[in-house]
Amino acid sequence: MSSTKQINRLIKDEFLRFIIVGILNTIFGYLIYALFIYFGFHYVWASLFATIIGISFNFQTIGRLVFRNHNHKLIFRFVLVYIIVFLSGIVFIWIFKSFGLDNYVSGLIALVPNAIISFLLNKFYVYRTTI
Repeated sequence: MSSTKQINRLIKDEFLRFIIVGILNTIFGYLIYALFIYFGFHYVWASLFATIIGISFNFQTIGRLVFRNHNHKLIFRFVLVYIIVFLSGIVFIWIFKSFGLDNYVSGLIALVPNAIISFLLNKFYVYRTTI
């Protein structure tokens, strides 16, 4: 098998695992976000608290299950990625709210572009490998 085919297969397998693990992480994170919204927190604070709570859980699941990496030293890069994802999520929520959507729906829709951003940053920055 050529190295190009191996790279393409690796990316596809990792992306499929990322989607499956991401569904679990997303449900967990969104429930935390929705809980804070329910208790009257502003969407920025709700998103921030959900991100902070989710980082530890997501670092373990993404590192171990998606990228097969157990290196705990990568937490600093992972946190940086989550800061970027948090900020992009706030921007997406703000954009969707400007179309008249509420905090719940805006937060839900923002998950899609944030998932793509998160995968790319984790793949090529946090858990990058040399082939």
